Amino acid sequence: MPQRRLFVTTALPYANGPFHIGHIMEYIQADIWVRFQRMRGHEVHFVGADDAHGAPIMLAAEKAGQAPEKFVAEIARSRKQYFEGFNIAFDNWHSTHSAENTELSQDIYRRLKKAGLVYTKPVEQFYDPVKSMFLADRYIKGECPNCGAKDQYGDACENCSAAYAATDLKNPYSALSGAAPVLKTSEHHFFRLSDPKCKAFLKGWLEQPGRLQSQVVNKAKEWLDGEGDKALGDWDISRDPPYFGIRVPDIEEEKYLYVWLDAPIGYLASFKNYCGKTGRDFEQFLQDPGTEQIHFIGKDIIYFHTLFWPAMLEYAGKPYKVPDHVYVHGFITVSGDKMSKSRGTGISPLRYLELGMNPEWLRYYIAAKLNANVEDLDFNPDDFLARVNSDLVGKFVNIASRCAPFVTKWFGGKLKGVELKKESVLDIALTVKHAAPEVAAFYEAREFGKAIRRIMDLADEVNRFVDAEKPWELAKQTGQETRLHIVCSEAIEAFRFLAILLAPVLPRTAELSAQMLGVKQFSWNDLQKYLGQDHAIGAYKHLTSRVDDRQLDALFDIASVPQATAPQRHAEQQQHIAKEKSVSDIVTIDDFNKLDLRVAKITRAEQVEGADKLLKLTLDLGGSTRTVFAGIKSAYEPASLEGKLAVLVANLAPRTMKFGVSEGMVLAASGAEPGIFLISPDAGAAPGMRVK
Repeated sequence: MPQRRLFVTTALPYANGPFHIGHIMEYIQADIWVRFQRMRGHEVHFVGADDAHGAPIMLAAEKAGQAPEKFVAEIARSRKQYFEGFNIAFDNWHSTHSAENTELSQDIYRRLKKAGLVYTKPVEQFYDPVKSMFLADRYIKGECPNCGAKDQYGDACENCSAAYAATDLKNPYSALSGAAPVLKTSEHHFFRLSDPKCKAFLKGWLEQPGRLQSQVVNKAKEWLDGEGDKALGDWDISRDPPYFGIRVPDIEEEKYLYVWLDAPIGYLASFKNYCGKTGRDFEQFLQDPGTEQIHFIGKDIIYFHTLFWPAMLEYAGKPYKVPDHVYVHGFITVSGDKMSKSRGTGISPLRYLELGMNPEWLRYYIAAKLNANVEDLDFNPDDFLARVNSDLVGKFVNIASRCAPFVTKWFGGKLKGVELKKESVLDIALTVKHAAPEVAAFYEAREFGKAIRRIMDLADEVNRFVDAEKPWELAKQTGQETRLHIVCSEAIEAFRFLAILLAPVLPRTAELSAQMLGVKQFSWNDLQKYLGQDHAIGAYKHLTSRVDDRQLDALFDIASVPQATAPQRHAEQQQHIAKEKSVSDIVTIDDFNKLDLRVAKITRAEQVEGADKLLKLTLDLGGSTRTVFAGIKSAYEPASLEGKLAVLVANLAPRTMKFGVSEGMVLAASGAEPGIFLISPDAGAAPGMRVK
């Protein structure tokens, strides 16, 4: 397969606040695609940046009592926790408020002007008499001149997506002061987007097969082919002071480039900054015909990315190049409702992390819901819990937890060479291997939901194979050692192939799986070979836990922390942990000696039909056995417990339950964070020993 050179970006978030779940959804989508391409051996450069200019930034900084430069710098420092928290692997994160962006934006402006596509003319512009400033489009509101929707901003309608001049709004008012704005004349700079050569270029660019989704092409062509008052107009690319942005070059008068001119150039600025750090030639990379430039964006900014952006790049000339693909996604809703923090239908990514929720749960769920169309994605808490618990724990992880312990316990951790075996016709690993090209095609096309469904269908097949072969029964039968070895090795190979297929979505789980399987890391080429005869794997380790519905309740419990900032929420969490750690009432040594704590070996662990939290444990106390029902089902698969040592409260009165009699209690630890951790004696302890 020829190696591709990919330059990939996501839309630039506005640097006036923390990330919301829509940002994280887009970053996860792009990150999954990027990780897949890297696993295929392609050269990928994944960059992003903060969109740090414009009147909203200036006004937000003013409200915060800070200079705009300091304001956006503090926002930038907060980004790292999100990227690390959700395993999003940007190669570089930069800012449009940078030397690189100033240089490139002014260069592109000069090139467009030299090409005859920039001109000036006087413009009547709204002016706020209370704030004593010209109003940026986003600070003027009124009724959309196209559809009549109320409270629309002065540059584009969120209801019908029409773009227009602020002066076209009906019944305008200042969003800053509420005052009726007055008109003043100012000289503005325009990009001649309506030029016939621009329109001809854009028509050809839009119609290039595979460049854009069909829905996006159709929408862009509506704007491009509009007539009368809907005809494609020239683009006002300058703003008057006061304004936080990049100066229009080569003029004495103080004018600034409109934020939507310099914002997409921030993609290139971030990449140029990255090239400087890594010793790459920025211009040579862009001019290379083999370089693919790819953008992931939301459907609300199609207009800028499919008309202004490619036209700017085309007529700026080399080394700049037009995008090869612009991949557009929809919005994210919660249980069918638009995001709203006040109604409890918003998801704070930071709160998600602070609650200790596994970021790979969210990565998996988003992947399972995404497709290549411009469709909204709905987060349903019940569906989230069911998918994660059923798919990740009940199907995928279940394979390793049921089979790996037999390999380590019975065969010294060594696999039987699946591809060399002649005594069996088992081929479940081969079934998974043969499905890899289909899954790869889904990933390439951004049909992540289809990829996930196919992978989980394969996981179901592997689990049916394990259920049919019953390794736990083979382990009890004399003369079935070879069969047991083959079955478990086959299942482990199938699990490894599944882990490789899921690695773009679950990078951390894939890393843990690779460590357990005794390999450095996964690549797509690993699907072509088996681990081989006598390959040593490690002991099974916990890969992921189930979602606790209490975590979901806390995630949407807006009333409990209605206005809490991130630091405040963190402080509350630490106070809760401190309470967990506080020491209980003092007891005497005589009180403690009343407890008969014994080392016990778990000889068997079983699911309890009809019980949500319990596992049935059979314990060896060094000559006698006990049956204990333990509430650890959410944290452990039964097969992973067999052979482990535990601590038993041996003189606890038996308790009759509807599932049977529990003859004691095993000790486990838990805290404010989710998770249950079985207390296990150190190596050398033997069943029956007294814990003192």
